[in-house]
Amino acid sequence: MTSSASVPPPHGARLRRLHTARGDFAAVDSPVRSGIEPKGVVLMVPGYTGSKEDFTLMHEPLTARGYRVVAVDGRGQHESDGPEDDESAYAQAELAKDVLAQTAALGTPLHLLGHSLGGLIARAAVLIDHSPFRSLTLMSSGPAQVSDSQQQRIKLLRDTLAVLTMPEVWEAILAMGPPEEVGGPARGIGDLGQLQRRWLGNRPAQLIATGRQLCTEPDRVAELAAVPLPFHVLSGSRDDAWPVTLLDDMAVRLKAHRTVVADADHSPNADQPLPTAHALADFWDAVGRE
Repeated sequence: MTSSASVPPPHGARLRRLHTARGDFAAVDSPVRSGIEPKGVVLMVPGYTGSKEDFTLMHEPLTARGYRVVAVDGRGQHESDGPEDDESAYAQAELAKDVLAQTAALGTPLHLLGHSLGGLIARAAVLIDHSPFRSLTLMSSGPAQVSDSQQQRIKLLRDTLAVLTMPEVWEAILAMGPPEEVGGPARGIGDLGQLQRRWLGNRPAQLIATGRQLCTEPDRVAELAAVPLPFHVLSGSRDDAWPVTLLDDMAVRLKAHRTVVADADHSPNADQPLPTAHALADFWDAVGRE
């Protein structure tokens, strides 16, 4: 979803630098709404070409349900620092260790959510060390590499980044069509100016390295299923990155709670934020009662 109007930060949120042992990360940190009993903390990891702002519309309904929401920009993503040209800095294991460092900095066991590419990174973090987490939600994030059509789009972006600057790529994106329809699986929330600032904040090496990960990710579902955590597989009713039937099968293999959000595509957090937030809070409430 790209709106025609600017989207402000969530009410009551603090825009901050999350200081960790692996560096500082830009974060939107929304406390539990006043008068509501706190139930837990949620760390949200965005997807490819995405950012912490992708979760903006879910903060307020989640804080009203008792959950503190912390959404981060990953290394080299939007407002978080990262090297321009060193692709090795964006290896999946490095990004997963960043998530573990962010979790340690927040100082409490928390619910982890990853959207699309963020789900693959969150999965890798859990496979390194599941102990800091109360649950893992994979939002529109599948068992292995993305669909052939998405691989073609990512390859086009990677090839373009090899010969053009980030501002030149942005102009090329505008020439090809609406920004949410080109340049990667993730959609953005906000007006054109907000999406442009987000795009220009991304490091080229990060986009190239993580794009390659999306096209080559192995199936690690069996490995994840052996981890003693509650899992939630959530998606829209349509998805062009991973077929919904593939996500259904992954949920069965994980013995995971499954949510399909009606009238939503690859970004239910943007397409249908209220029912998505309610489904998340219902799952976390159930985990808290176990």
